[in-house]
Amino acid sequence: MPLRNLGIHLRIIFASLALFFIFNSSMVSAKENIDSWLQKLRIEALNKGIRKDTFDTAFKGFQPIVRIIELDRRQPEFTLTFQQYLNKVIPSSRVKRGKKKYLENKVLMDKIAKKYGIQPRFIMAFWGVETSFGKHFGGYSVVHSLATLAFDGRRGKYFRGELFRALRILNQGHISHDQMKGSWAGAMGNFQFMPSSFENFAVDYDGDGKRDIWNNKGDAFASAANYLAKSGWKLNQTWGRAVKLPRNFDNELIRKKVRKGIKEWQKIGVRGLDGSNLPKQNFLASIVVARNKKTEKHGKAYMVYSNYNVTLKWNRSTFFAIAVGMLADRIGN
Repeated sequence: MPLRNLGIHLRIIFASLALFFIFNSSMVSAKENIDSWLQKLRIEALNKGIRKDTFDTAFKGFQPIVRIIELDRRQPEFTLTFQQYLNKVIPSSRVKRGKKKYLENKVLMDKIAKKYGIQPRFIMAFWGVETSFGKHFGGYSVVHSLATLAFDGRRGKYFRGELFRALRILNQGHISHDQMKGSWAGAMGNFQFMPSSFENFAVDYDGDGKRDIWNNKGDAFASAANYLAKSGWKLNQTWGRAVKLPRNFDNELIRKKVRKGIKEWQKIGVRGLDGSNLPKQNFLASIVVARNKKTEKHGKAYMVYSNYNVTLKWNRSTFFAIAVGMLADRIGN
């Protein structure tokens, strides 16, 4: 082999060896970082009252989940139009399924709804939008999801807090680690509660000592109803309605913070979609427009009431809040 070619081969070999050692040293360093992080986390958890067996079982075989980090860092910008979102979230099949599920659970649902002062159709709507009526909880270990996001550090403080809450839930025996499944971000159960929401609002409806929002419908429905009731839900109001705005409507009035009585919106020229007068009740209401600001110049207008704002406490998305309201209306009809 010519000396020139031999030199090239040797440089390739040395470069490859260098990359090998760099890669493996980085892997070792990452593992050491994880091990060190877990040791410190374990000490803190035990100091907070988490049992050793709870912690060790929950973290058995834990490694940060690459897919979760990808989902957190690469959350796609919202590209769906509002109508595309509605078509996806509340198709006719979901409305039909919601009516069926309500009939199947009517006795329990009506009893819980009456106790907490929530219209049954809204509990059904939240259930439908969040998990398609218990069909899709998410397949990730809640502890491993939250630990991955806490270790990653981008929103580490928030997810670390949620992680300790999840460990407390396990420690208290409400659910086993194997059954504590949820979304990649740690939302869990029939209504996709974060651990903090669980601690604040979950209910042991049947009195068995567990707040099981995964397998116990009574606990799940009551927890959702309790969340809404404690957040200010009004039984005598709906969520809102689609409206038609007059020409030359002042766009400065299109914001959630601007609240006027329905009679005042009527005087300004706001009407039902078919041109009919607004309802006679004089609830305070705001005008919002649902559109994707990146892809849509114009959007659909809605007059929304207090319960719409409560829905935003559950999820801050305008699209989500309107979809829940519309699904509730269709299930109720």
